[in-house]
Amino acid sequence: MTNVVMNCHSCGETVRRLPGQKIRRLDVCARCDGDLYCCRNCRFLDPGKHNQCAETQAEWVSDKDRSNFCDYFEARTTVDLVQRSGGAGADGAQNQFDSLFKK
Repeated sequence: MTNVVMNCHSCGETVRRLPGQKIRRLDVCARCDGDLYCCRNCRFLDPGKHNQCAETQAEWVSDKDRSNFCDYFEARTTVDLVQRSGGAGADGAQNQFDSLFKK
């Protein structure tokens, strides 16, 4: 199973989530207590657009680092494809690859 991750806009801490798990308005970063449900962590943030938001119906949010009530918030995420088990680094990957061809 892949892990959906996002990074805190304030400190860069990786926030792991299950696919489909939402960020709630009062969620904070475990490392720095920065708000996670904010414009800086939203996939629609675009400084070149009107209201600095790619979602055309969103209202202006003055403090983009703080939690807000925007209904269009979607966390800016990536998929972490690196598996944490089976060895460290290239040696672990080579061992897993070699095990595919053992009889």
